[in-house]
Amino acid sequence: MPFFLRHRKPELHELMDDPNCDSEKLKNTYRQFRTINKFLSRWDLIYKKEIKPILEQQDGKASLLDIGFGGGDISLQLSELAANDGFHLNITSIDSDPHSLEYVQTLEIPSNIHFRHALSTDLVNEQASYDFVISNHLLHHLDQASFETICSEAKLLAKKKIIFNDIERSDLGYIFFTALSKLFFRNSFISYDGRISIKRSYTFDELSQIAPDNWEVRRIIPYRLNLIYEKE
Repeated sequence: MPFFLRHRKPELHELMDDPNCDSEKLKNTYRQFRTINKFLSRWDLIYKKEIKPILEQQDGKASLLDIGFGGGDISLQLSELAANDGFHLNITSIDSDPHSLEYVQTLEIPSNIHFRHALSTDLVNEQASYDFVISNHLLHHLDQASFETICSEAKLLAKKKIIFNDIERSDLGYIFFTALSKLFFRNSFISYDGRISIKRSYTFDELSQIAPDNWEVRRIIPYRLNLIYEKE
């Protein structure tokens, strides 16, 4: 349990969530997500433990939904990891922020990834389904009602497994991130918004208390929490 950050601060707001935020800093933030997520979000480990075994069971093919894709880097990373193993992930990535879609449209996107400006509710209404439903750094943005909605909608959309990856709030993680981000990530919202994200994030016990029935919270070092639901 953190001492200085013992109280969660869900009322705080990130600069990049302002629709009128600086466009150049926003582009740099999306661009820098790829670097910081690669080292801190641990999707390489999550892929090996949670996704790859099911790909192996399904002859190397699966579908995946990424909710809240941001800069698109997690979808791109998972696609690359699967391709390097000789597998094929058909990925649909959605975000409610049109700026995210504008940014990813400037990137080189493989044909197996489809980015959309949409909500998970839209996909439920379309009766879509995917082997995996994932998110990265989404949960700490949600109020309680939205948290419950995203969990229930993800259960309707997932055929195999849901993996919601987020930050674990901690004093040491905050200190480490502050030093790292100020040194390496300039002219973007990474440093300020990242610190806000940590303050808004859950501890292991807090997330366990609000997790729906039959969902499991798993800790990943350093300072990561996965909220996971597995279909029987």
